[in-house]
Amino acid sequence: MQKLNFPSYTFRLKSNENKTLIFDIIRKKYVVLTPEEWVRQHTIFYLIKEKKYPISLIAVEKQLKINSVIKRTDIVVFNTDGTPEILVECKSPSVVISQDTFDQIARYNLTVKSNYLIVTNGLNHYYCQIDVEKENYVFLNDIPNY
Repeated sequence: MQKLNFPSYTFRLKSNENKTLIFDIIRKKYVVLTPEEWVRQHTIFYLIKEKKYPISLIAVEKQLKINSVIKRTDIVVFNTDGTPEILVECKSPSVVISQDTFDQIARYNLTVKSNYLIVTNGLNHYYCQIDVEKENYVFLNDIPNY
């Protein structure tokens, strides 16, 4: 897999039926290693190891309903009271992050209502804080530590 713009992490990998699988410590199972999954797993480790968010507050591929359509968030980090703190959208490294990507996560966040957004393709990371009063987001250099 491609080297990403994250610290180096050690992942549990295995092969099954000519597919490489990676162990997801949040979902507690092996999942097919796609380029987007590679980014998702690096982002999870970044949140846990660098930003110190507890595993127990992180959800992966959580379902949400937007205009009666079922969608899945890549990663949601919750506060201890159960409210969403960070919403993460992961893309494959080959996907250029565009306004469409931000529009997608903004639509998801109308339902999720998190305080922070992260959009990453593993090479470029964008961190935003939601300004509820002005109904927009402010770009940050990073998200806060836990």
